[in-house]
Amino acid sequence: MCRAAPRPSVEGMNTQPPIAVVTGASRGLGLALADALAAAGYRLVIDARDSVALETAAASLASRHGWRVTALAGDIADPAHRAALAVAAAELGGAGLLINNAGTLGASPLPAIADYPPAELLDAFDRNVVAPVALTQLLLPGLRQAGGAVLCVTSDAAIEAYAGWGGYGAAKAALEQACNVLAAEESAVRVWWVDPGDLRTRMHQQAFPGEDISDRPLPESVAPAFLHLISQRLPSGRYRAADLRPAGVTA
Repeated sequence: MCRAAPRPSVEGMNTQPPIAVVTGASRGLGLALADALAAAGYRLVIDARDSVALETAAASLASRHGWRVTALAGDIADPAHRAALAVAAAELGGAGLLINNAGTLGASPLPAIADYPPAELLDAFDRNVVAPVALTQLLLPGLRQAGGAVLCVTSDAAIEAYAGWGGYGAAKAALEQACNVLAAEESAVRVWWVDPGDLRTRMHQQAFPGEDISDRPLPESVAPAFLHLISQRLPSGRYRAADLRPAGVTA
């Protein structure tokens, strides 16, 4: 159940708790961001493909923060699932924030571009580019009305040439340009694309099977940087989490 007296929102725009849609929120960065937003007073609509992990995450968030969490299991590449997310947000009062975090690494172990299976490359673009753009399209009318924001999680692989990262990097580069154009087109909505840096996540482990990645920081370490961007409503554009940490906050 919701608390009787909701905490002030990070946006401080109205008396009702703001609504955020966070995709891929059953674990890793998505869960860390959902947790930070819930602590800041957001009501959440979250999704993931793993229904068991998603329900566990939703129960934990609700228990920790006292807010009801709407959790919808499904594939972000499925149009029907995206429509269900939009309906769920509308039923809560309309999303003021969309975080496009869900995605896929693509083929693993990471193949060279010369050997990248075309079918897997198409899937990487579908999940990392088409799906977040399509979900953004569904939520844009409400986001415009609310003066809201879209945040897409990107990667330095979008702008750097790392051997083996061609499929994932190309997809993230396409997502970044889509965000760049959206920002030029939408004056009422903030559009951010944020590189969180290397993190200790399952996706990052899939990129380096069998290797020890325990030296990478946990996703929770960058959540304050994302929250700073959102709460300060910085201009639309590309950001690195490492450059966004509030004063006094370290990884």
